[in-house]
Amino acid sequence: MNTVLFICTHNSARSQMAEGLVNSLYPKVLRAKSAGTKPSKVSPFAIQVMAEMDIDISGQRSKGLGEFEGQQFDYVVMVCSDAAETCPFFPGGKEQIHHGFKDPAAVEGSDLARLLAFRKSRNDINKWIIDNLVLRDG
Repeated sequence: MNTVLFICTHNSARSQMAEGLVNSLYPKVLRAKSAGTKPSKVSPFAIQVMAEMDIDISGQRSKGLGEFEGQQFDYVVMVCSDAAETCPFFPGGKEQIHHGFKDPAAVEGSDLARLLAFRKSRNDINKWIIDNLVLRDG
């Protein structure tokens, strides 16, 4: 089983959703963790859109990179451009991957507009995980 660390700036949305998707939908092939360069808290919108897929990330918490110092991961995936600039290399990663996703937390407007952005991000991340990690060796 391959391990993956998803890195983003605040570890509040994209990296949290990626962690939840991997651990809930693909536990036979991947095990995921997530961290942020400037951790904050898990977004309620991320929790809500993941619950729509029957994935509960309400118990997850934002974590800093220091929590994973000295650990090894098969893949380290930076899911936003800021994380790639702030942390272009994580020493515990066998393979470093950068794939930026639009930040749903940056969307302003109504709750519906924000939910739509989080859903799109969730779906884009899930498709990327399938195409680039789950099906990688298959």
